[in-house]
Amino acid sequence: MARDQATIFSFRCLCFIIFVLSVFSSISFVIWSQYTGFFDFQNQVTLQNQNQFINILSFPSAWNHLSFPTGPPPKFLKIALFVKKWPHKHRAGGLERHALTLHLALAQRGHELHIFTTSSLNPSFPSFPIGTLYFHLSKPTAAGYLDQAVVWKQFQHQNSTGKPFDVIHTESVGLMHTRSRNLTNLAVTWHGIAYESIHSDIIQELLRTPEEPLAFSLTERAMKVVEEVKFFPHYAHHVATSDHVGEVLKRIYMIPEERVHIILNGVDEEIFKPNAAKGKDFKKKFGIPQSKTLVLGIAGRLVKDKGHPLMFEALMQMLKENDTFRETAIILVAGDGPWSDRYKDLGATVLVLGTLEPAQLASFYNAIDIFVNPTLRAQGLDHTLLEAMLSGKPLMATRLASITGSVIVGTEMGYTFSPTVASLKGTLYRVWHDGRVVLERKGQLARQRGLELFTATKMAAAYERLFLCISNDEENRDSYCTYQPSFQ
Repeated sequence: MARDQATIFSFRCLCFIIFVLSVFSSISFVIWSQYTGFFDFQNQVTLQNQNQFINILSFPSAWNHLSFPTGPPPKFLKIALFVKKWPHKHRAGGLERHALTLHLALAQRGHELHIFTTSSLNPSFPSFPIGTLYFHLSKPTAAGYLDQAVVWKQFQHQNSTGKPFDVIHTESVGLMHTRSRNLTNLAVTWHGIAYESIHSDIIQELLRTPEEPLAFSLTERAMKVVEEVKFFPHYAHHVATSDHVGEVLKRIYMIPEERVHIILNGVDEEIFKPNAAKGKDFKKKFGIPQSKTLVLGIAGRLVKDKGHPLMFEALMQMLKENDTFRETAIILVAGDGPWSDRYKDLGATVLVLGTLEPAQLASFYNAIDIFVNPTLRAQGLDHTLLEAMLSGKPLMATRLASITGSVIVGTEMGYTFSPTVASLKGTLYRVWHDGRVVLERKGQLARQRGLELFTATKMAAAYERLFLCISNDEENRDSYCTYQPSFQ
């Protein structure tokens, strides 16, 4: 009994410590996020006014704010990419979509890309008409990861064939830290870290019903953070996909600032852009009545941690309690998952479209008045938000640090809500009352910010400069790592 009490006491103490750390971090980030826009602006003004050279490895803000040359690269790089899975058509998560968008853009710019990834179960592995793109496939492990021994042999063979690799890039732990510790020309892009997930775990625990068993994920997550703090330094350079993660890597994970670089995610601006005709055709195709004065859009995996139980409950209550909302609004749900059939149970006001191809998804964004993302996962920077922004649509999303720190940085481009049914309902009603005129104005400002920061072109240019800077080219490293606004 005494041992059990001690165990319970230890668990409660650990939970209390995690809670205090999370609250402290949240308060710190709120303060930081209020001033980060000002500091970013000050950084730009200082650089432009003083016309000074800076070492971009020490640039404290997102590299997307910088303007890099759009002409041919000064040098064509041989790049190795390690990624757990290469996307097949529309079946891709955020990490895979990032890998696809970024590395196709780099290959199209003339860089030689060697992609080390798992072989697809589908025999029709995607092919691309790009002469500088090479795939090195291997069977995944039982857990679905890259077999490190196999891919390392593949890498060593390619590294000794012709010229060695100029730079190595791994999407998260595609290349394990046990192989990366001596590679100075390596960069890892983090699409989610354990420290972020603590916030998600707290939310999930708060939303847990009395019938559901107590989860011990908070305890496990705390140990995962400790593990990451230990092995993250084995990677030479770290790319954070959001401002918030960049700060966590520097302050909590204690990685030197010159080894942490913030490069926000980007999406293809040639695919995701305003097109009223496509939106009109999409509505006609799916029989969306013209009488509907508000079209809400939801897209992604329809699973629990993406917030769909919360969204379902909020919509169910609104449709029951407000006849006018039910008659004038319609909710379009693009995606697949366990909550697909449940949304169908809400009646004709909710239209479940299934999984959409990228071209269809672009039309989907043009058909809606606002994009809603109820995610409960405090990880990475969701591509759907960026796609909607570039399509000229305002956003409505959960008030999570990465979202409020990098994407919805003000009410002029969208709405945020706390992960509770009451807060979500209140925000949905506010959107409904604001109406299309207000939403269109917010959408224009959202697109403006999207073009400034979240295009594939911006993202690829930033990565290209980073890769040039950390490559093994000792002779030109200083010029690659130096930035001066007037000469870019």
